[in-house]
Amino acid sequence: MTLQQENRNAIVTLRLQRANETISEAKGNMQLGYWRIAVNRLYYACFYAASALLVKNGLTAHTHNGTMNQFGLHFVKKGLINQEQGKLFKQLFNLRQSGDYDDWFDIEEKDVKPLLEPAEKFIAEIENLIHQNS
Repeated sequence: MTLQQENRNAIVTLRLQRANETISEAKGNMQLGYWRIAVNRLYYACFYAASALLVKNGLTAHTHNGTMNQFGLHFVKKGLINQEQGKLFKQLFNLRQSGDYDDWFDIEEKDVKPLLEPAEKFIAEIENLIHQNS
């Protein structure tokens, strides 16, 4: 299915809004000490931003792994997004997976707090890239 440009722009805008709302949710959960939920929200904030970038460029992915693969292939490998950002996205995915599905995995403040600022930069970098190509 091919999206009309107007629909594509609406989806990009919605996903960027979700990315920013979800970063706020992460911050709120961090203030409450809910580290497992905070890392989940950090990952999803970055996921929404990355998926907005894919949609903006007419790319599709049907899974989280697919989104990471498309993001890496079309943006990290081509140097449009730096490799550290790609590593951050993967790190957040892995932490979120472990936090959501591994009963014995514990996420602590020291695991999550250092990821907030890089996640905010990840989203800002993607927003800049999207708006450069508008």
